[in-house]
Amino acid sequence: MRKTPDITRSKSRRKAAGPAAVRVPAPGEGKRGEEGYLGYLLRQAHAAVRLTMERTLADLGVTSPQFAVLTMLKAYPGLSGADVARLTFLTPQTVGVIIRNLERDGAIEMTPHPVHGRIQQWTLTPRGTTLLRACRERVIALEKRLADSLDARAEASIRRWLAGIAADLQEDQARP
Repeated sequence: MRKTPDITRSKSRRKAAGPAAVRVPAPGEGKRGEEGYLGYLLRQAHAAVRLTMERTLADLGVTSPQFAVLTMLKAYPGLSGADVARLTFLTPQTVGVIIRNLERDGAIEMTPHPVHGRIQQWTLTPRGTTLLRACRERVIALEKRLADSLDARAEASIRRWLAGIAADLQEDQARP
């Protein structure tokens, strides 16, 4: 049986003759908007905030993960590197690099744990406190921009919702 030209034509040639490529929707459109999955929308929002934060802090020489580490050490002085990793959602290896760089720059310092000598505790230095203050001013401006269209009740509701998601899903991880 002899094949007709249509049967022998390659798939790539058929696709080339088909309709134009699909347009990727902008944030806020289609599945990147209100039709999207909540998990995807949270990730999309996180990516946008992180990129904006990176650009906002760049001239201070601080990355978004470094800002997170400085923030947690200000809030909870004396954390170990492992604790910082858990609180900042970073790997212990990444936190190790960040801590070495912040220590080299004089922003944090290590003190041995009073009971467990092998555990290193980290605290901000005066230089680190000053750097964090400069970063915080910029991040607060970004957060105001994020909440600009929200009244106090809506913002509080969203904060409760986001914190509740983290707490609820953390409980799922703790189950065997």
